[in-house]
Amino acid sequence: MLPNAPSTAPVPDTGAGAPPEAVAPLMRGITVLLRLTEAGGVSSLSGLEKATGLARSTVDRITATLARRGYVRLDGRDAVLAPRLMELGNAYLAALRLPGLLDAHADALADELDESVSLAVGDRDGTRFIHQATRRRAMSLSFRIGDLLPAERTAPGSLFATEWGEPEWARWRARREADPEGRGFPSVPPRSGAYDGFEERVASARAQGWALDDQLIEPGLMAVSVPVRDAGVGGGGGDGSGGSGRGRIACVASVVSHTSRHTAESLREVLLPRLRAAVDVMEQVLRETPPPSDERVTPSGLAAWTGASKQELGREFVESLARGLTVITSFGEGRAELTLSDAAQATGLARATARRALITLEHLGYVESYGRVFRLTPRVLGLGFPPLSMLPLSEIAAPHLTALSARLHDSSSLAVLVGDEIQFIARAATARILSANVTVGTRLPAYATSPGRVMLADLPSPPAGDRTTVLDRVRRDGYALVDSELEEGLRSMAVPVREHGGRVVAAVNVAMHSSRRTAEECVHEVLPELREAVTRIEADLHVAGRFRKVPAG
Repeated sequence: MLPNAPSTAPVPDTGAGAPPEAVAPLMRGITVLLRLTEAGGVSSLSGLEKATGLARSTVDRITATLARRGYVRLDGRDAVLAPRLMELGNAYLAALRLPGLLDAHADALADELDESVSLAVGDRDGTRFIHQATRRRAMSLSFRIGDLLPAERTAPGSLFATEWGEPEWARWRARREADPEGRGFPSVPPRSGAYDGFEERVASARAQGWALDDQLIEPGLMAVSVPVRDAGVGGGGGDGSGGSGRGRIACVASVVSHTSRHTAESLREVLLPRLRAAVDVMEQVLRETPPPSDERVTPSGLAAWTGASKQELGREFVESLARGLTVITSFGEGRAELTLSDAAQATGLARATARRALITLEHLGYVESYGRVFRLTPRVLGLGFPPLSMLPLSEIAAPHLTALSARLHDSSSLAVLVGDEIQFIARAATARILSANVTVGTRLPAYATSPGRVMLADLPSPPAGDRTTVLDRVRRDGYALVDSELEEGLRSMAVPVREHGGRVVAAVNVAMHSSRRTAEECVHEVLPELREAVTRIEADLHVAGRFRKVPAG
């Protein structure tokens, strides 16, 4: 396998050079997650068997376990990454603290410049994005949070390399020898001469304190980057020099554009000064924000959950895989570094079990140890985060709408508020002779529909007049029932969908002909199912939206 590079070759069951204490089922499960990530989040089970080199029975047991955990959804013969898997990457981002502290400043700079702005961290001899504020244009960026890029093809890579020591340079030279075109990084196209001039660019970045990417990744794409330094956050590997004396590089901020908008000269003259000013503010935030309190959590109840799952699924449930992945989620804000005892307490696992999981994760590069403490590495973001970070709300909700319609035998939809109208962005229909007929993209007057009413009721200044009483009731009841107001014989019930902060961002409705159920039957039969579906949508949305803005569709 290439150093620090994804590989499409089958991974041995026990891993190359794995320590005796390593948990083989955990390594196999992570291999399946990596192959699913490389496949864009969806793969047939037979495809996973081929890609991993594992036996089909092993793949079936792993995917069944991941499905039980909520990390994968089994759709016929396909395995599909589920939003809940993002809690692994969220654990790293929360422990890192940088997204929560700096995202808003990156977004503000993107708005000011009308250009894309990203934040990246170093991952051995590569870089990974931890935040992207993109501009919607015909020529737009497609990089995703968690994507691994080769250091030599990016401006942030030149800056991170200023802090490399001999181990990092040796790893990079070995990769250059083994993979001269950079084919081990699926996120960027291979390129002959990909390594040319990198050491000179690193020397220049060390001297200037900034770096330029002039179409290194692909023709037309340009970026200028500045390091964000803080002695107490982040940091890189290497010789400990820290470059400028202001501390180690916590992350790198970049403004990204293309040649139709900027030249290398205009990047330096126009964008670099404004980027530097924004970075000064970011560094001030890092200096003035005290470290979070050392948060300790109560045991998660994992042992009881895995025991119950094992009893229900039998040999189809791989308990050691579920336990090992949960160790990753024991890290977080206020828990950036954990001892073995801390990890065991947070997960409710025996010390010996937690120890074997940490040894395995360290062997695979997802955890690093310093004395008696462990911390997550950026590699955790490679476990499904890139494809899942692109999911809009419509796709997050789709499987839950399908399940809801299957239970009720009536169509269900997801809608958002657009001015004084609603727009349907997802729908699950039923095969009935008589059914509600709306399509994705359809717009309807908001007040005349049940989704519109639950969203209007959440507005700080809802419509005045006779509608106020109706919306007050909707707000109090938590649902809306509209009977034959939009169309004679059409009955519709809706429940709001709330983001993590409690704001209503959408609504789910079930529509039917009035002869199907009375209004009272809707309250007793439909409303509980509707609320259960929305609870599941919100749970996925809250995980997916913790460190990014989830678009509607």
